[in-house]
Amino acid sequence: MTHEEILKMLAICVERGKVNKNAPFPPDLRDQDGADELAKHAIDQGITADVVLSEGLVTGMTAIGIKFRENRVFVPEVLMAAKAMTAGMAHLRPFFQSGAITHKGALIIGTVMGDLHDIGKNLLGMIVEGAGWEIIDLGIDVSADKFLAGLEEHPGAYIGLSCLLTTTMLNMEKIVIDIKASKPDAKILIGGAPVTDDFRSKIGADWYSPDPQGAVDYLNGQQT
Repeated sequence: MTHEEILKMLAICVERGKVNKNAPFPPDLRDQDGADELAKHAIDQGITADVVLSEGLVTGMTAIGIKFRENRVFVPEVLMAAKAMTAGMAHLRPFFQSGAITHKGALIIGTVMGDLHDIGKNLLGMIVEGAGWEIIDLGIDVSADKFLAGLEEHPGAYIGLSCLLTTTMLNMEKIVIDIKASKPDAKILIGGAPVTDDFRSKIGADWYSPDPQGAVDYLNGQQT
């Protein structure tokens, strides 16, 4: 295969959730190389790690993110795509560690204090990481102090707050206020089933999106 063909097939494998050659899913790609083998093959063929990332893995995760936003795929398909991306990323991590390639930036994510739901947060993390960003996942039931500590460790990082319960929207508001009081320049993204853009405006957050791909679009737009 040419370099272009390898990258195109790698993107397809990520989008379709084809992890490796032994993976039975998806059935029409059975016994074909998956993201694991193709990412390794790309590096072995001399394709630079940043190109493998941007034209292979990121392309595939962007495609699945757009489909998820348009309700053409659902959570299981996104999870399989993320699994394929992770398999491919394993071959690129040494290049991140050496400084040969760098993340676009960092996003600190967490479900707000009092809320123990993490599916939406996890989906956000997978898709944003797949777009070339570093994810710092603080988990669930996260206080303002923990987000601020994350900012101290990762200066310039963006913050993503998630909640599922209407009862924890008040906590989200308090956390945004506390973060902004301490770090006025911090950029805060919010999301979750009960959250709206009107609520974002009310509490002083910087961005709201009903889907993870919207967060990717916002973050990438901040670089231009």
